[in-house]
Amino acid sequence: MVLNEAERSQWDFVPFVNVGPLRFGMSHDEVVAALNVEYASGLVPGRLAEFHLPNSGGQALTTYYADAGRLHGVAIDALHGPQVTMGELRLVGRVPSELADQFRDYLLSQDLQRNVYFSQEGDPGADELGLQLRAQRAGDILLSRPVFVARAWAERVGDTSEGHIPHEEWQVHA
Repeated sequence: MVLNEAERSQWDFVPFVNVGPLRFGMSHDEVVAALNVEYASGLVPGRLAEFHLPNSGGQALTTYYADAGRLHGVAIDALHGPQVTMGELRLVGRVPSELADQFRDYLLSQDLQRNVYFSQEGDPGADELGLQLRAQRAGDILLSRPVFVARAWAERVGDTSEGHIPHEEWQVHA
């Protein structure tokens, strides 16, 4: 089941600062408190944690931590995650081809067009924003699964072999 827009929490993204209530550099305990949840499922201490949010109906997001145990990445689930906007651009649960066109237009409006690139998987992203727009399967369709990163992980954010996003994220397809 894919949440419709009205059922999703509404979050904002500020590059290299925050994704909704999550600020890059937080500890895992601070992330848990900011999300107002009691625990994380799929916890790999110091590396990643998966969260189900109230009324999400499933896994809503995955957080990734740098070696120091500080938040450096947030991936929002296409099916159950909150809606995250950057300016007027909605980034979660969108048809990837439509979002790619709108993302390109957004980058152009911000004079960042020359910095858009595509990952080895064909997904658009921009190091200057610390953002990779992945595709996630939802039954027989694909929907957008954005991955937001801290400045320290932004270089080659979409590079599946040499970028900083942990290997586990590149394995998420459904």
